[in-house]
Amino acid sequence: MNGCYLKFYVQEKRRLHGILAYEWILEQAKKAGIHGGSAFRAIAGYGRHGVLHEDHFYELAGDLPVEVGFAVTEEDAQRLLDLLAAEQVSLFYVRFPIEFGVINE
Repeated sequence: MNGCYLKFYVQEKRRLHGILAYEWILEQAKKAGIHGGSAFRAIAGYGRHGVLHEDHFYELAGDLPVEVGFAVTEEDAQRLLDLLAAEQVSLFYVRFPIEFGVINE
Protein backbone atom coordinates (compact mmCIF):
# COMPACT_ATOMS: atom_id res chain seq x y z
CA MET A 1 0.00 0.00 0.00
CA ASN A 2 1.24 3.50 -0.72
CA GLY A 3 0.96 6.25 1.85
CA CYS A 4 3.21 8.49 3.86
CA TYR A 5 5.26 8.56 7.00
CA LEU A 6 4.19 11.42 9.24
CA LYS A 7 6.71 12.29 11.93
CA PHE A 8 6.52 14.95 14.65
CA TYR A 9 9.44 16.23 16.73
CA VAL A 10 8.83 17.39 20.29
CA GLN A 11 10.97 17.98 23.35
CA GLU A 12 10.72 15.13 25.85
CA LYS A 13 9.43 17.28 28.70
CA ARG A 14 7.11 19.47 26.59
CA ARG A 15 3.45 19.36 27.57
CA LEU A 16 0.34 19.95 25.51
CA HIS A 17 -3.00 20.36 27.23
CA GLY A 18 -1.48 19.14 30.49
CA ILE A 19 0.16 15.90 29.34
CA LEU A 20 3.49 15.04 27.73
CA ALA A 21 3.42 16.14 24.08
CA TYR A 22 4.36 12.76 22.63
CA GLU A 23 1.63 11.06 24.67
CA TRP A 24 -0.88 13.72 23.64
CA ILE A 25 -0.04 13.29 19.93
CA LEU A 26 -0.40 9.50 20.21
CA GLU A 27 -3.77 9.91 21.96
CA GLN A 28 -5.02 12.34 19.32
CA ALA A 29 -3.96 9.93 16.56
CA LYS A 30 -5.76 7.08 18.30
CA LYS A 31 -8.93 9.19 18.55
CA ALA A 32 -8.59 10.01 14.83
CA GLY A 33 -8.62 6.28 14.00
CA ILE A 34 -4.92 5.94 13.20
CA HIS A 35 -4.09 2.25 13.69
CA GLY A 36 -0.65 2.66 15.23
CA GLY A 37 2.12 5.06 16.10
CA SER A 38 5.38 5.10 18.00
CA ALA A 39 7.47 7.54 20.00
CA PHE A 40 11.26 7.30 19.93
CA ARG A 41 13.59 9.11 22.32
CA ALA A 42 16.77 10.46 20.74
CA ILE A 43 20.24 10.25 22.25
CA ALA A 44 21.14 13.71 20.94
CA GLY A 45 19.73 16.44 18.76
CA TYR A 46 19.18 20.13 18.16
CA GLY A 47 16.32 22.16 16.79
CA ARG A 48 15.71 25.51 15.18
CA HIS A 49 17.29 27.37 18.10
CA GLY A 50 20.61 25.55 17.62
CA VAL A 51 20.91 24.24 21.19
CA LEU A 52 22.44 20.76 21.32
CA HIS A 53 20.75 18.37 23.74
CA GLU A 54 22.57 15.15 24.65
CA ASP A 55 21.93 12.25 26.98
CA HIS A 56 24.46 12.08 29.81
CA PHE A 57 24.22 9.72 32.76
CA TYR A 58 24.47 12.56 35.29
CA GLU A 59 21.76 14.76 33.77
CA LEU A 60 18.09 14.61 34.55
CA ALA A 61 15.82 13.31 31.82
CA GLY A 62 13.48 15.53 29.89
CA ASP A 63 15.55 17.65 27.54
CA LEU A 64 15.95 15.28 24.58
CA PRO A 65 14.04 15.22 21.29
CA VAL A 66 11.27 12.68 20.81
CA GLU A 67 10.09 11.55 17.39
CA VAL A 68 6.44 10.51 17.11
CA GLY A 69 5.78 8.64 13.87
CA PHE A 70 2.93 7.12 11.91
CA ALA A 71 2.86 5.05 8.69
CA VAL A 72 -0.52 6.06 7.26
CA THR A 73 -2.51 6.74 4.14
CA GLU A 74 -2.42 10.27 2.75
CA GLU A 75 -6.02 10.73 3.89
CA ASP A 76 -5.25 9.62 7.47
CA ALA A 77 -2.21 11.92 7.57
CA GLN A 78 -4.25 14.91 6.47
CA ARG A 79 -7.04 14.10 8.92
CA LEU A 80 -4.53 13.97 11.79
CA LEU A 81 -2.83 17.21 10.70
CA ASP A 82 -6.22 18.95 10.50
CA LEU A 83 -7.19 17.65 13.95
CA LEU A 84 -3.93 18.87 15.48
CA ALA A 85 -4.21 22.26 13.75
CA ALA A 86 -7.69 22.69 15.23
CA GLU A 87 -6.17 22.25 18.70
CA GLN A 88 -4.12 25.44 18.19
CA VAL A 89 -0.77 23.81 19.02
CA SER A 90 2.54 24.51 17.30
CA LEU A 91 4.22 21.31 16.09
CA PHE A 92 7.06 20.66 13.66
CA TYR A 93 6.47 17.68 11.35
CA VAL A 94 7.85 15.95 8.29
CA ARG A 95 5.81 13.98 5.78
CA PHE A 96 7.25 11.78 3.06
CA PRO A 97 5.92 9.09 0.72
CA ILE A 98 6.37 5.43 1.64
CA GLU A 99 5.20 1.96 0.72
CA PHE A 100 3.99 -0.18 3.61
CA GLY A 101 2.28 -3.48 4.22
CA VAL A 102 2.16 -6.66 6.27
CA ILE A 103 3.92 -9.90 5.31
CA ASN A 104 1.91 -13.12 5.77
CA GLU A 105 -1.04 -11.41 7.41
